[in-house]
Amino acid sequence: MRVSSNNKSMAAPLLQPAGISRKMYIVTIAIVAIISFVAGTRGSEILGVVAPVLGLKVETGALDLSSVQKTYQELKANYDGNVDEAALVDGASRGLVKAAGDDYTVFMDAKEAATFNDDLAGKIGGGVGAEIGMRSDVPTIIRVIPNNPAEKAGLAAGDIIMTVNGETTSDWTATKTAEKIRGEVDTTVKLTVLRNGEEKEFTITRATVNNPSIQSSVQNGIGRLTITRFDSETSELARQAAQDFKRQNVRGVLLDLRGNGGGYLTAAQDVAGLWLNDKVVVTERTNGKVVDELKSGTNPLLAGIPTVVLVNGSSASASEIVAGALQDNKAATLVGEKTFGKGTVQKVIDLSAGTLLKVTIARWYTPNGKNITKEGITPDKAVELKAEDVNAGKDPQLDAALAQLG
Repeated sequence: MRVSSNNKSMAAPLLQPAGISRKMYIVTIAIVAIISFVAGTRGSEILGVVAPVLGLKVETGALDLSSVQKTYQELKANYDGNVDEAALVDGASRGLVKAAGDDYTVFMDAKEAATFNDDLAGKIGGGVGAEIGMRSDVPTIIRVIPNNPAEKAGLAAGDIIMTVNGETTSDWTATKTAEKIRGEVDTTVKLTVLRNGEEKEFTITRATVNNPSIQSSVQNGIGRLTITRFDSETSELARQAAQDFKRQNVRGVLLDLRGNGGGYLTAAQDVAGLWLNDKVVVTERTNGKVVDELKSGTNPLLAGIPTVVLVNGSSASASEIVAGALQDNKAATLVGEKTFGKGTVQKVIDLSAGTLLKVTIARWYTPNGKNITKEGITPDKAVELKAEDVNAGKDPQLDAALAQLG
């Protein structure tokens, strides 16, 4: 079970490797330690001065948490039951981060962090093979992964998950819903879903989910490349597929990014580089100032080959970066529906005891200088995919893309 995001949307984070190298980190700590030894207890102040010089972002101020301590003390003294102090600490951190007011800035406890990392890497054991996101504040099936239990049982994109093993999901996040659905391989999970106003029940046997980020094939001279997420293997898998397309001398390429909620920024940069030769893929701005400009490489295997990119309302984040870069550089035609509209970049920071902080650090802009937050990217050719099309096994978006390629 892959979770898109525990926000109101399915958009996965656009992750950027950040921070400094281990060597630089050790040097920094050594410098601070030496100066602190000389300066007594003023190490945090000195770090605040040294860090910007070394490219670090630090905050040396302290938050007055005396009221939180008071709350803890009164709870501990008066609560009629056992208090899990580790859970209290996680809860305090979760509330602190949530108060920032950004849907994409979140705290993850150790279990959520492990699930997040596994999902991004495609490591799904004991699941059913479906992506879950929040739609209208309720957990919803975004996509079923081919050749896995959810598809075989009959679950479909758009199904609203009402209960899991009899438990209501009314106040659950997408992450919690996925955790409840997961379990040991060969055990079963019972789901009640709402589909077109009708409740349906499914009993599904969990399995190890096979979910590579890339699927490719060549049909009738058209190279078809489907990317379901941008993970650590996507760049290499996409380049291998492109090499195969070249060997088979394809006359066109179809890149399907529908339902792809995002992933690593560097993977999006590399995929765009299959078509673009030393071109701007995306720029990042913090507080309105450009802090980074990412360009493609110089070995665009698919440059000049007619290309169509399929997108829809679930194409988000890294998917939108690729689509926007190819559209702005006139390297491809976009077909489908307006994309999700997630124009921010997140960094994942290791905290303590396996917990993580995912925090928004910048906004990204297409080569033509557009930030697509809440607006999305408008395709060159708009084609809707309706529920009745899906139920009938039809795909008018795919048909339109193939027609565009001739």
